[in-house]
Amino acid sequence: MASNANQPARTFAQGYLFGAPIGDLGWFATILLSVGTGFATFFLATFLGIVALMIRNASGHPTDYAISYKFIGLPIGLLALALTFAYLGTLWLRRITRK
Repeated sequence: MASNANQPARTFAQGYLFGAPIGDLGWFATILLSVGTGFATFFLATFLGIVALMIRNASGHPTDYAISYKFIGLPIGLLALALTFAYLGTLWLRRITRK
């Protein structure tokens, strides 16, 4: 039985994120993970925006809740989508051009 005790941990090495080998993903997995990250970030940012607007409304400043979707959730979600796709797409292109 081989032991990995003497090998360095691959947490943030090239193509690894928290030990998961993301450098070996194909084009479909790259797109799927990028869109999934964008959606998750959109929903989290929208939720936090709604909570912030609820606190603002409770303090006596009436505000439209559509602000949380238009100006908080959407830009942050699109930014996360673009950054994730740029990172994973670069790893995919490096792997393809290396072969």
